[in-house]
Amino acid sequence: MGSNIESGITNGGGTSNESRLVKTAHSLSSASLRKKSELGLVLSVRPLLLKRLLINLQEVVLGTKISPLFLAIPLSILARHYDFGRPWIFALSLLGLAPLAERVSFLTEQIAYYTGPTVGGLLNATCGNATELIIAIFALYQRKIDVLKYSLLGSILSNLLLVLGSSLVCGGLANLSKEQKFDRNSADVNVLLLSLGVLCHALPLLSHYSGETGTAAASSILMLSRASSVILLVAYMTYLFFQLKTHRQLFESQEETENDEDEKAVVGFFSAFTWLVGMTAVIALLSEYIVGTIEDASSTLGIPISFLSIILLPIVGNAAEHAGAIIFAFKNKLDISLGVALGSATQISIFVVPLCVVVGWILQVDMDLSLSALETGSLTLSVIVVAFALQDGSSHYMKGAVLLFAYMIISTCFLVLQSPNNRGNFITSGLSSSAEFSAN
Repeated sequence: MGSNIESGITNGGGTSNESRLVKTAHSLSSASLRKKSELGLVLSVRPLLLKRLLINLQEVVLGTKISPLFLAIPLSILARHYDFGRPWIFALSLLGLAPLAERVSFLTEQIAYYTGPTVGGLLNATCGNATELIIAIFALYQRKIDVLKYSLLGSILSNLLLVLGSSLVCGGLANLSKEQKFDRNSADVNVLLLSLGVLCHALPLLSHYSGETGTAAASSILMLSRASSVILLVAYMTYLFFQLKTHRQLFESQEETENDEDEKAVVGFFSAFTWLVGMTAVIALLSEYIVGTIEDASSTLGIPISFLSIILLPIVGNAAEHAGAIIFAFKNKLDISLGVALGSATQISIFVVPLCVVVGWILQVDMDLSLSALETGSLTLSVIVVAFALQDGSSHYMKGAVLLFAYMIISTCFLVLQSPNNRGNFITSGLSSSAEFSAN
């Protein structure tokens, strides 16, 4: 484990103008929750290996304002080992994901300093929603398709309505005397891609009314979903090329960070890579706990599984990123807030969701893009409301309030109404998952 604290960056050229990491909205949002490390005491340690280890612990583990939530990780493992109850395992695992998601963003940014701006941008874009992707893969592996669809739908809705709405409200109230403006170009691109994702979800629902029923209809929807997913992945690759190469200026943040230390790597390349692998493994462990206990937690708490997956899971899992977006809105930097909310929603819609369909295809799991009428309608109307709110390139707190009210209505809907996909097999699937989780 090496650090560049003492001798500067020597291995990756991270300080040169050509390879300086481009600060995207996502990385700046994550950076807003980081705190400056006090290394005076650590640097006085004599053994070099111990000093490097302590510096890495200080920068990686304690370098975030939400580091106390790391305590939830060992507590969730103890709760699982000593069988404290599945609601406790679910809650503690959910809390433990919050700092891990922020630290993964930090570590990918550190690696990006050594790989150059293009590869670094690709890393940031790909790992931006690593937590949702890992949870989705575990749900897919355990054949919990409903939980998978709920969690991804919830991530899109929370970014579009909760995060964006909160940002616009906070920014509007904090800057009542100023007219808040933002760049419409990148917002328009994200809204267009979100509309493409909505189209791919709506077509399977519309096919139900085409007259074809039974096994033939299910087979057709599955084939349509797989073909659409391949096209969406191609669209995502095109979007990355558009974002990182041809029109990079639309997505680069024009705001300079307040602390110049954010422009330098503080963790060595191999250290960052090792920490990234380790934290990804911990995220995988907690994701397994969450997927394995969510149905029992729903039954015990008397809360519909759709509400836990669509509303609660995305809020807690991405709390750090959401808080960062709101902080920048307070500072009248709406381009960053919009980049976080719309960028994350777009990545889930046209990358994570179709990737899960393709992975399910490989694993011979019938994962498709079909949602219920309630879920499809919620997604479609949310994208339409956001598109109208952002159409003129200006903002005030009332626009954000409308988005928040819409999120409250949708949340209430999933709390009160049981999803049609889940009514018939909820008890059976809950009992079978309990047996599988206990056996593991």
